[in-house]
Amino acid sequence: MPEVLEGQLPPATGPQTPQSGVPAPSADSLLHIRERAATADLWWLGTHGGAGESSLASLVDGWAEAGHSWPRPADGSGANVVLVARTSMAGLRSAQAAATQWASGQASEANVLGLVLVADAPGKLPRPLRDFARLVSGGVPRSWSVPWIEAWRVGDAPSSSDVPRDLRRLIDDLNRLTRTAASAAEK
Repeated sequence: MPEVLEGQLPPATGPQTPQSGVPAPSADSLLHIRERAATADLWWLGTHGGAGESSLASLVDGWAEAGHSWPRPADGSGANVVLVARTSMAGLRSAQAAATQWASGQASEANVLGLVLVADAPGKLPRPLRDFARLVSGGVPRSWSVPWIEAWRVGDAPSSSDVPRDLRRLIDDLNRLTRTAASAAEK
């Protein structure tokens, strides 16, 4: 993986737009698309229950949780979306289905910035999960990992001022990406 210098955007390592020829996942694994009256700089889309999108959305003003449906802003603007899943096999499969739904063009109003994989347990991922996470991450522009945060497990409110280094890097990357997307939309 190429080194990212301070202040630089992380390079895209996967597709940045939906691709022709990608078949949609089965109907029972599609996430709904829901019109939103509210706007947000960034929407966190949990690909399954308990993914962690609420905790992540609370870290920065202007970020919102989309729950488990693709956001479609009522004003017709595009929505910056980050998929969120736990690193369990079920979580990774749901992330794969959501990434495939987007890649097939079935959620084309979403500007998918990437995928955040939130640790489902403390410690290192077993090899089969690590390998599958790498495969799933290849279907989106970028991916990040959030380590196990015990304080979140016991219900302590997330705070952007006291987070692990990986999470601080994620916040910084997404702030840069949303500013870049906003600048591109203005042109």
